[in-house]
Amino acid sequence: MSMMRIDLTRLDDKRDQLALQGPPPEERIKRLLRSASRAGKRGVTLVEVLIVVAIMALIAGGVSFLVIPRYNEAKVKTATTTARNIRQVATQYVALNNAECPTVQVLIAERQLDSAGDTEDPWGQPYTISCGEDDITVTSPGPDKQEGTEDDIYAGSAAGAGEG
Repeated sequence: MSMMRIDLTRLDDKRDQLALQGPPPEERIKRLLRSASRAGKRGVTLVEVLIVVAIMALIAGGVSFLVIPRYNEAKVKTATTTARNIRQVATQYVALNNAECPTVQVLIAERQLDSAGDTEDPWGQPYTISCGEDDITVTSPGPDKQEGTEDDIYAGSAAGAGEG
């Protein structure tokens, strides 16, 4: 009978050692996989999605607040540069051909301007060429698309508002 006691004592010692070591590695892996699959099934809540959408909207609003004015300034600069280029071509055309004041269509027909190039301002309106006694002026109606307003773009000194 004492033999059984020893065996029980050994079993108790083994059980205590196993309890200190924790579960076997296979059991630990199974537990990790179960907890990971539960977390994956949980998904994203509606509140979390709404918070992300709100943050993205704030970022987009901030970017557009900064970018749109720069874009409009770039359009004005582009129109001014194109008007100056058309003015140079028109001045050269009049000097070389001893001709009267050309239109943009005449300069295209005479192959002085490229028809695929910038013959309209960034707002889709055609440039206007007008000739004075000593100067040629090219104008664009500007962002409001109406001639004779303060946002018109001029290239040439005869216009008085002179951008060039």
